[in-house]
Amino acid sequence: MLEAVKEILSKQLRVDINSITEETNIVDDLGADSLDVVEMLMTIEQEYGVVVPDDVIATFKTVGDVARYIENNQQE
Repeated sequence: MLEAVKEILSKQLRVDINSITEETNIVDDLGADSLDVVEMLMTIEQEYGVVVPDDVIATFKTVGDVARYIENNQQE
C-alpha cells in the first residue's frame, strides 16, 4: 500500500517517487496544501473503497500514516 500512496502523491504533486519514503511529511516535505490532501484522499477513496472521515484526515502527517490507515480500513 505504501507504494500505491507514493505513486499517487508522485503523480499529483509532480515529485520524484524515489524521494518519497514512509517518513516523508506530506505538507512539510512535499509541499502539499489542503486541496492536494483532499485530492489525494479522493483518489484513494475511488481506487481502494476507503472512506476517510474529516477528523481522521487531520491526523495524517506522513506518507506512512496514510498507507497504514488504508491497510487497516480497506474493504475486502
